[in-house]
Amino acid sequence: MDKMTSYIFYDVIVFCKSLSREDYHMSFERSAGVVLHPTSLPGKYGIGELGKEAKQWIDVLEAAGQTLWQVMPLGPTGYGDSPYQSFSAFAGNPYLISIDSLIEQEFLRLSDLEDMPVFSASQVDFGAVIPWKLKVLSAAYERFGVVADGSSFGSFDAFCQREAYWLDDYALFMACKEANGGKQWTVWDVDLRTRNPETLTEWQNRLEEPILKQKFWQWLFYSQWQDLHDYAA
Repeated sequence: MDKMTSYIFYDVIVFCKSLSREDYHMSFERSAGVVLHPTSLPGKYGIGELGKEAKQWIDVLEAAGQTLWQVMPLGPTGYGDSPYQSFSAFAGNPYLISIDSLIEQEFLRLSDLEDMPVFSASQVDFGAVIPWKLKVLSAAYERFGVVADGSSFGSFDAFCQREAYWLDDYALFMACKEANGGKQWTVWDVDLRTRNPETLTEWQNRLEEPILKQKFWQWLFYSQWQDLHDYAA
């Protein structure tokens, strides 16, 4: 059953001020949709995710005759946790990765969730969610290396090669940021922040595992995002 159009936008579509409305010949049929960032979806893990709750939301939209879901930017957020302040124009926000999906894939065990805080059911407490979820996602990375089959490894490798044009620099940047205690890049070592080639190579070798972890998280995000997109289509 067709549920929604495949047009899932990242932001608002507006007319360019330099052109009049008559200059546009819109071919879209009249339609309606809803603005909702995935972080606002309900869920038991303190923040909305790209799993079953997102698919249930698509079912609700279909039942209401809606054909568009405007999700707003989905990039990894920095200070203030605003979707409009992201570390990358390409990367996805790892906080949106579905934990239940990782359990189904056996990348997580229920025991990995035993220290889960009591989260609010009505709002996102980023201060509580972020450290706990990153800890859980780190556990998923460790377990992936143990339980993943050839198909999963092949999919991950193919993703890394296909997206290398942005993924390599993004993963290195995020790993360096973590190694520098989360400090802004302008206060890092001068040779690192000015991208001295020898220094970059040194940090790439030093942070091999954290870099792979960042790439793994992006693979998870994009796999789940594509699955959700396919469900909507």
